[in-house]
Amino acid sequence: MPSILSIGATYVALWLTQRSSLRQEISTDVHLPDLSHSARITALGLGVTATVLLLASTFGLQLGLATVVAAAITFAVVLLRKREAPWSILKRISWGVLPLVAGLFVLVEGLQRTGAIEALSEVLRSAANHSVIATAWGAGTLVAIACNLLNNLPAGLIAGSAVAAAQVPAQVTGAILIGVDVGPNLSITGSLATILWLVALRREGLHVSAWTFARVGVIVMPPALLLALGGLVLLHH
Repeated sequence: MPSILSIGATYVALWLTQRSSLRQEISTDVHLPDLSHSARITALGLGVTATVLLLASTFGLQLGLATVVAAAITFAVVLLRKREAPWSILKRISWGVLPLVAGLFVLVEGLQRTGAIEALSEVLRSAANHSVIATAWGAGTLVAIACNLLNNLPAGLIAGSAVAAAQVPAQVTGAILIGVDVGPNLSITGSLATILWLVALRREGLHVSAWTFARVGVIVMPPALLLALGGLVLLHH
């Protein structure tokens, strides 16, 4: 129910805000070039990587190591197939994203070592013992806001560590997951996926400003978040 409500609310909000932009003739006679052998290998590599990640997650293995190994193998096979040096491909990688992601993990580790996450888990446990429903609403909303201030990667890691330590009811855990997933739709800094997409778009000459994104996000995110949290509470109640 929470997923259906959030997806439905997002669809309606996007239709209301974007319908005028979509009222234009759409080309139907579009030439689709055949995939090259390298592109097919890359597609196969993506599929294998997704399978490896699912298996690694199932057996509790490190996801980062599995991703790097699968990507390196795919990269090597493509280069061997094309018989070319890697420099042209390496130049197109957005290396600036790597320090950003590393910094986010360092931030989480710092909070862990200073005891901040342990303090959060105590607050979460105490609130859940007082009122599970109120805690679900509050935690989901606060995490959604935190995602836009911190990015959902560290916010999700912090919230996940706090939830694991506090051992709160399923309603609270579900609400926090909703906050991590839906909350980032508010701003341009909300999720790592959004940042990566913006990097790719700007590389192609398309620019979306933070204000442009936020004007749509402030209409799209709150209804989806509130309806999803409401659906979760009703479902468990």
